[in-house]
Amino acid sequence: MEFVIISGLSGAGKSKAASIMEDMGFFCVDNLPAPLIPKFAELGMGGNGEYDRVVLVTDIRGGTRFDGLFQALDGLRAMQCEYRIVFMDASDQVIIRRYKETRRSHPLAEECSSLEEAIALEREMLAPLKEKADWVIDTSGLSTRALKGALLRMFSKNSAERSMEVRVMSFGFKHGIPAEADLVFDVRFLPNPYYVAELRPLTGLDPGVRDYALSSRQSQEFLEKLKEFVCYLLPRYVEEGKTSLTVAVGCTGGHHRSVAVAHALADTIRGLNYPVNESHRDMGRT
Repeated sequence: MEFVIISGLSGAGKSKAASIMEDMGFFCVDNLPAPLIPKFAELGMGGNGEYDRVVLVTDIRGGTRFDGLFQALDGLRAMQCEYRIVFMDASDQVIIRRYKETRRSHPLAEECSSLEEAIALEREMLAPLKEKADWVIDTSGLSTRALKGALLRMFSKNSAERSMEVRVMSFGFKHGIPAEADLVFDVRFLPNPYYVAELRPLTGLDPGVRDYALSSRQSQEFLEKLKEFVCYLLPRYVEEGKTSLTVAVGCTGGHHRSVAVAHALADTIRGLNYPVNESHRDMGRT
C-alpha cells in the first residue's frame, strides 16, 4: 500500500497537488480527521486493492495542534504501514497574492489581525510537520506543469509513467498544418520522389522512397540536426511537466518526404525509451 500525506501552508497548492495525484491513480481524501487515519489505512491494507494508493490532505483546518496527527503517524508505523509526507510551501508574497486573486479568507483570519500575521502563525504551527516531511515543494515560481512533473518523478511506478508521450506525425501542407502540433518542421526542400514515376505511387515508408528522399548529403545532414534538436528538447519538456508533445513534419502532399522523416525521427525517439505514437495523417489522401 502506498500512503501519502500532503500538508503545508494554505494557498501553497495542496489541492492542486492532490488533484494531480488523483489523475495518477491515487485515491484522495481531503481533511480526514487524524484519529481516522489508522482506520483508513487498516481498510486499505486489508482490502482488495481498491485503496492501494492513497493520498490524504491534512492541514490547520483539522485543528491548531498536530498532536493527533503525530499519534496517527505513530499508529501507522505500528501497523507497518509505510507513509511519505509531502509538504507544500510558498513565499509569503506569493500566498498573499493568491489570496487576493481568489478573495478567499485564510483559515486563521479570525485569530489574526492581518493576512501576514495569519501566514506567520500558520508557519509556526506547521513547523514540526515540515521537519518530518520527506519532500518540501516550494510552489512560489512553479507552474502547474512543473508541479505535475515533480510529482510524477516522485510517485510514478515506472519510467513510462514519468515520461511524456511523444506524438510524431507527418502531414501535407496542402491539407493544412495540424492544429494540435507543438513543433512543426517543413521538409519540402528535400529531394521529391513525386517526380520519379516509379516512386510516385509509393509512400515514405517504402525503402525506395526513403532512400531517394534521405540519401543525399543535404538530407542526411538535416536529419541528424533534426534528431539532435528534438532529442535535446525532450527532457526539457519533461522537466517542465509536459505530458505529451506533438511533433509534426510536413511536405507538400504528406505522402513521401514527410513520412520518411517522421518515421526516422520516431524510431530515434523510441530508442530513448519515450512512449511514441507515430501517425501519417495525409499518407492515404490524394
